Amino acid sequence: MNNLIIIGARGFGREVYNLFLDCYKDDREWSCKGYLDSKSDALDGYEGYPPILCSPEDYVIDKDDVFVCALGDVKWKKYYVDLMSDKGASFVSLIHPTAKVSMNTTFGSGCIITANVLLSCDVHVGKFVTIMRNAVLGHDCKVNDWSHLGAFTFFGGGSEIGRLCTVHPGAQILPHKKVKDNAVVGAGSVVILTVKEGTTVMGIPAKKMDY
Repeated sequence: MNNLIIIGARGFGREVYNLFLDCYKDDREWSCKGYLDSKSDALDGYEGYPPILCSPEDYVIDKDDVFVCALGDVKWKKYYVDLMSDKGASFVSLIHPTAKVSMNTTFGSGCIITANVLLSCDVHVGKFVTIMRNAVLGHDCKVNDWSHLGAFTFFGGGSEIGRLCTVHPGAQILPHKKVKDNAVVGAGSVVILTVKEGTTVMGIPAKKMDY
């Protein structure tokens, strides 16, 4: 028996519960035990969701527990995955049945792949990567650990996304371009050059934003 526990009970956590139902609602070997969240009232006003058990810090892992981290912020995702991993947590990936995964595409542990994602051939997706609905990744793309790819994003063949990156909805990364570690690409942007480490870019073409 696999008892899934979702880390994070806010909006994305509710989406991930629905993803779980799409993947496993008819599988008797799976159940959703509940959420871990420090905000005990995060589900107030919402019906049909499993309970908030306690905070991640307070949870004691049981034998059949498996985990998925439903946090959109990549740095908080890494923080809580590391915290639970230090306790011995085992993480699983959730891949929606409508996702199209082509040959030789590989995934690390703890990934979240939502509805209608298209992954072409020979794509590598690292650990704890989130890919939101209708994203398209061309052949030979590489997405490194912890990154978050928003809905309706496009990644041309041979492009590469670094660790702990966020690519917001509707952005396009042209073929063979790189977004380096800890970078952010704004919604609707078109990346035509390498995005340097730790920078935020936005626009068409995407340019560095200074705040």
